[in-house]
Amino acid sequence: MVNILSHLGVGILIALALGLRGKKLYIVALLSILPDLDIIPYSVFISVSNSLTHEARNQFFYLCGHREFTHSILFISLITSFIWIRSRDLIFTLGGFQSLLSHVYLDYITTWKMRPFYPLSTDASIIGAAYFYDPLLNLLPLLPFLIIFAIGLEKKRIMNGKFNKLYSFMNRSDDKLYASMVLVFLLWLTFMPVSKAFLINHISGSEEAQISYQNTYPESTNRFLTAYSFNSTHYKIMKISYLSGVEESEYVEKISVNGNIPDASVYIERAKRLYSSGVPQEIDYPVYEVSEDDGLVTVTLSDARNPYTENWAYFKSVYRFIFNKESGEYQVYASVQGDSEEKLGENWFIHDV
Repeated sequence: MVNILSHLGVGILIALALGLRGKKLYIVALLSILPDLDIIPYSVFISVSNSLTHEARNQFFYLCGHREFTHSILFISLITSFIWIRSRDLIFTLGGFQSLLSHVYLDYITTWKMRPFYPLSTDASIIGAAYFYDPLLNLLPLLPFLIIFAIGLEKKRIMNGKFNKLYSFMNRSDDKLYASMVLVFLLWLTFMPVSKAFLINHISGSEEAQISYQNTYPESTNRFLTAYSFNSTHYKIMKISYLSGVEESEYVEKISVNGNIPDASVYIERAKRLYSSGVPQEIDYPVYEVSEDDGLVTVTLSDARNPYTENWAYFKSVYRFIFNKESGEYQVYASVQGDSEEKLGENWFIHDV
């Protein structure tokens, strides 16, 4: 997740590097933040979601959810095709395509899982190789703003010639400079996923286990949080880094039962079946805690990494399935992606059988 100004700065960089000016520059720049306008349909979806059927809710979530359809290859293709049909300008169309793609890729490399191949696939995925506040990704795109601002001041003679040299230099080599900045940006975006792959391969070898690339999330520019199934009863949670390998590790129990509940496994399976039918499916390493009170069995589902995460809200969710042993009815409460707990509508999940 790169901040909105950085997204916009990347769009400006792309437009300037391609030699676009005037109205076309502004359009390409604005396209770099277009995918995040999904907050508008998402707000509408939230307001009507309880009135939808289960199947309709899932499909509308894929279409209207934040960082869902508008962060897909199909969305990029549709907008790019529209630009080409309207303009028939190859450079302008290329700029629009690159601007949209840059936004999606930057989110894909830094933020939570998305579904870039919807509707061909509803599987969520992520690169997750860059930290939220990576200095280069957040600061380099701001340079065009500063340069353009300084040149604007010089043109209006507000700074009394203090930016004369900068103005002259930009007039001679601005396209090359912006192209060089884009190249540096691209090299960094390529380097980070590759370096993460080498780290995951190293940790997998030292642990003699298959560490998931996608489920390894950056906590800083150097440090990652990851996990794997250690055995049938425990996960191993690790904080790893490029410099030290495994820095910290803990074991988390997959299932804990409070008290004597002979049919605890039955309720766990019901909770598992219900959860798997809904979206967004953010939990990768499920942990179940079962308790019983006055004929009500509560199954709490969370991610094994929850206690160890600081900045990642994506998998920081907790679901409470409350089953009535006598009637078989249930209710579900959840704190989804770090939000406050609320009761979920029945259409979140397929009817339990």
